[in-house]
Amino acid sequence: MSNAVVVIPTYNEIENIERLLRNIFSLQRDFDVLVVDDNSPDGTAKQVRTLFSEFPERLHLLEREGKMGLGTAYIAGFKWALAAHYEYIFEMDADFSHNPNDLIRLYNACFKENYDVAVGSRYVTGVNVVNWPMSRVLLSWGASRYVRVITGMKIYDTTAGFICYKRAVLEKINLDKIKFVGYAFQIEMKFKAYLAKFKIVEVPVVFTDRTKGESKMSGGIISEAIFGVLKMKFRSLFGGNNFNEI
Repeated sequence: MSNAVVVIPTYNEIENIERLLRNIFSLQRDFDVLVVDDNSPDGTAKQVRTLFSEFPERLHLLEREGKMGLGTAYIAGFKWALAAHYEYIFEMDADFSHNPNDLIRLYNACFKENYDVAVGSRYVTGVNVVNWPMSRVLLSWGASRYVRVITGMKIYDTTAGFICYKRAVLEKINLDKIKFVGYAFQIEMKFKAYLAKFKIVEVPVVFTDRTKGESKMSGGIISEAIFGVLKMKFRSLFGGNNFNEI
């Protein structure tokens, strides 16, 4: 058993999941993987189960009854990882937008450089995004800039979903109090880690848009992120000293 686990939420990722898992398990450093599948109609979970015998003790599957949101999938995965006593807990997309090789760099930032949270950042050294139309680049960059201004966090990629947490961070944050389920979940987790004064570092990565499968982005997700940030900041100013209530 490794001391690090990668939590990967899936919904209809059968075109990507086996290749991604094989990439992760071929890295020079050992990572375990937990796939959190939301009852994918395309058989993603079944595909994962076919690999159990090849990767015993390293590959795990948490199956949920249906599509309940990205944030709830990660929270379920984080709780599972904490119960399994992992020290370093990652979140990562299933569509190869995050390069598996960068897992080692995020791990080293926490393990060797003693940061509490390592964010795989698209924007800390400019704009490192491949295959996105300019409109989406501007939307994403602008959203991160907006969050940075409103919250005061010194993080360039506030909406990033490629992250390593030390277990102490997830133990400190009350996961049952996380309020957002879409991409605002990513912002909320960083904001609570920031308020709790954990050491956060951005590790530059190149984000490559998916080439297989369909994007899960929607207008509702964007709206939640925009208005959710204002609510979080307001609660942080007037909601008392308990950051978990923000």
